[in-house]
Amino acid sequence: MRNRIRIERAILNITQADLADRIQVSRQTINAIESNKYVPSAILAMKIARVFSKPVEEIFELDEND
Repeated sequence: MRNRIRIERAILNITQADLADRIQVSRQTINAIESNKYVPSAILAMKIARVFSKPVEEIFELDEND
């Protein structure tokens, strides 16, 4: 699964820690999601999308190999 979290954070000019605080997870969790080492739950994906005011499908995309 690919994601645009790093890009969306840059657009809003927020850090991993800022995003983590907004959705009540650790900065390490955000780093793991951005690095594709961790696939977030549906609830967490929805919280992330809400921060960016975008649909989940604009933040997360299935890879052809998924």
